[in-house]
Amino acid sequence: MMGRRGDGQGQFFYSFDLDEVVPADHLVRQIDAILDLSWVHKELAPYYSHTGRPSIDPVLMIRMLLVGYIFAIRSERQICSEVQVNLAYRWFCKLTIEDGIPDHSVFCRARHERFRESNALRRVFEGVVATCIAAGLVGGEAFSVDASLIKADVDKTKRVPGDQPIVWPKAEETSRAVREYLAALDAAHNNEDKGDGDGGSSHGGDSRRKPPKEVSLTDPQAAWVARPGVEPFFAYDANYLIDNKVGIILDAEGTRTNRTVEIAVAQTMVERVKRRFGLRPQRLAGDTAYGAVKLLKWLIDHKIAPHIPVWDNSARRDGTFSRADFAFDAERNIYVCPGGKELTSTGNIDQGHIVYYRASKRDCSACLLKPKCTTALARKITRDVDEDIRDRVRALARTEAFQQSRCERKKVEMRFAHMKRILRLDRLRLRGLSGARDEVLLTATAQNLRRLVKLLGRARPSSATACPAYQLPWPTLPTPRCRNSRKDNAE
Repeated sequence: MMGRRGDGQGQFFYSFDLDEVVPADHLVRQIDAILDLSWVHKELAPYYSHTGRPSIDPVLMIRMLLVGYIFAIRSERQICSEVQVNLAYRWFCKLTIEDGIPDHSVFCRARHERFRESNALRRVFEGVVATCIAAGLVGGEAFSVDASLIKADVDKTKRVPGDQPIVWPKAEETSRAVREYLAALDAAHNNEDKGDGDGGSSHGGDSRRKPPKEVSLTDPQAAWVARPGVEPFFAYDANYLIDNKVGIILDAEGTRTNRTVEIAVAQTMVERVKRRFGLRPQRLAGDTAYGAVKLLKWLIDHKIAPHIPVWDNSARRDGTFSRADFAFDAERNIYVCPGGKELTSTGNIDQGHIVYYRASKRDCSACLLKPKCTTALARKITRDVDEDIRDRVRALARTEAFQQSRCERKKVEMRFAHMKRILRLDRLRLRGLSGARDEVLLTATAQNLRRLVKLLGRARPSSATACPAYQLPWPTLPTPRCRNSRKDNAE
């Protein structure tokens, strides 16, 4: 029998409970159960005036931002629209069915002002990491570090060569991203005047001695990336430090795209995790970009085994002998060439870390192997003052533990794949270095939340143990074996 909806008068009163319409297994319910934002009002109180009209509740803003990044909603305007009509999002934001939604312009302005001035977003991220640690999802023994390029939100045609002078408008007439860049330039110049060698922070600004190839007039802090086979573009780096057990992101940082900055940020993140959570890994895995001797020495000094391929450009590709073909005698501090002749050094150190070893002209001129060695009068070899550190790391590369770390390092690559394909952060929406930091941090928070509720839901209740931090049943999960499986790592 066909049903037919009645056309009678509607009810005068309705009874509606928002809590009843949100499914018990909905993602927002699982996240709400583990999210603690009770500290927000106290943390942000110094950034609000005690007079005037009440502002948007900062807890509401954080919840709305999390909705946007967890569900890949890429603009404040769209976040406000989705929270307006989606009952589950309303429930997560602690709004009733009759509560109004903040205007997107007010929401955006508050986010870029008070949240940039405070450390609230990092506090949210670290609170989620602490929950993951309490849940037993962090092993604390093996970490991996990596960086991934994210395109900046700029028109790349609006750029000028970096070696040309640029006349910037007055500060009050420029965008927030340009003001940040000019402030970073001023800070770098002040540091140089005071005698600081690095000329600025390792996290951004214009800390490089040579000018950049191209400067964006829209977002000057974005770096110009030109790589073979790829059309050049402006970009920032998303840096992740993860625990290898199940891929929890322990720290995240948005930075300018620069290899030196990547190395400095890796140290900063390891130190910050130690300071915040008391975790010091036994080994750190990374790709060749982190194989500079400065980071390798720092890791060994801190008793962390660097499971990182050594960055070495000594190999020659023209068929002549490379440095590896020469034997080093540590006791006599000489190199022995394939022809049995000695290369000695004066002991002088160039550029603070390079030692030169030279053969005699007499030996080279009479050597039958010279055509395969050098076209100069005598062969010269360079050696880093910390080459013994590099040799120790090369020895680690032949161990089984190194191969295990190399396999586990794929988890951090899966985090980046999830960031770009699922959460849609293949292009930044905010401009400036602070905007890149906020977006990377919020995305990492969303990834950890999704990962956490997924692993908790997968665990069996019989294996649960009590979490002292939140008094919730947390599972004790075994460390997975090394394998290359998209199914186990994708959310």
